[in-house]
Amino acid sequence: MASTLAPAEAELLKRVEALSDSFDPHAVEEYVRLFSRVIAEQTGRWTAQELEERYRRVRQPRRFRETETVHTVFVLSRVTLGADIAVTSVVLDGARRRFPRARISLVGGRKNHELFAGDPRIGWTPLDYGRTAPLAERLAAGLALRNLLAEPGAIVLDPDSRLTQLGLLPVCDEETYYFFESRTAGGEGVEPLPVLARRWVHETFGIPDAAPWLAPSGECTENPAITVSLGVGENPAKRLPDSFEAELLAGLARMGQPLLVDTGAGGEEAERAERAVRQAGLSPSQVRLFRGTFSEFALRIARSRLYVGYDSAGQHAAAALGVPAVTVFTGFPCERFFWRWQPWGPGPRTTIRVDPGADADRVLEETLDAARRLLSDRPQRSSTGMTRTNSAIT
Repeated sequence: MASTLAPAEAELLKRVEALSDSFDPHAVEEYVRLFSRVIAEQTGRWTAQELEERYRRVRQPRRFRETETVHTVFVLSRVTLGADIAVTSVVLDGARRRFPRARISLVGGRKNHELFAGDPRIGWTPLDYGRTAPLAERLAAGLALRNLLAEPGAIVLDPDSRLTQLGLLPVCDEETYYFFESRTAGGEGVEPLPVLARRWVHETFGIPDAAPWLAPSGECTENPAITVSLGVGENPAKRLPDSFEAELLAGLARMGQPLLVDTGAGGEEAERAERAVRQAGLSPSQVRLFRGTFSEFALRIARSRLYVGYDSAGQHAAAALGVPAVTVFTGFPCERFFWRWQPWGPGPRTTIRVDPGADADRVLEETLDAARRLLSDRPQRSSTGMTRTNSAIT
């Protein structure tokens, strides 16, 4: 698939693809117009007009027809782990409850499936998708879905996945395709994505209370008091300077609780975590670095008393697990992005909003104050063995 776009158009394409994640309706429309053309030119299977017209049909929520017999429910991954917890897991929850006798299969990468592998009802349809791969390779992965999903009695639930280029790439018949268009859902409101996904599941499948969840496979016997992730999903705009991260770890350690700091996928993220521990001057009795998969780290989050991190997968895991959490939220491109990606779940949580030019010392003080407050709340033991606190902090 060789691109026929001129250089100026290719640059515009890159910009619009990024803007489509900003929850700006005008950017979404521009994305639809331009990407319809790109897919048409790259694949030669549809015209841009056909793709646009189809998109405008499938983006309209429709009720599942009771007469349909469903043997398999394919749920498309949103590729990133945080989005699969915040959004895809809500759709999976609705699917497993609405179709108790059907096979439920998450379509996506291994790491994404590991988040839910502890639930025997959630199967896996492997599909590799490179987030930073050339567009031709990403489209090829999406086109491969047409064969993977071609099963009698199957329906496809798309939570606005990159696998379909946000609903633009046809991967099955329209009659069996259910699409949650998350970027303009909720209008001008400030509801987070898990709440909007829950509403779509209710409108589409009649399940009123679907919620974020995760069930990593494996066992964990340790009980870290405070779990910390400095990961930002390869987006440096989401983090604060090294000095903030070191002082954050030092301040958390002064609360007298041992820390477990995730090193993420390795590379630059691991180096930053190691550097922050060194600069904080912490001893092995105060902090330990965790080296493993995110699903394994999520097991440790579940057993911790507090989670602290940036806007990343960890905040959504903590929220879904009901673990008290403090999120340092910076680098958001627009107001609506800030509200849409708020963590949401049964546990108490505090978001520290960091606007451009904010004083780092003030941010550090607010973050540590929030951590102390959540740690001091009297916990309750739930019927599932997880600790909970009495009230949510927003």
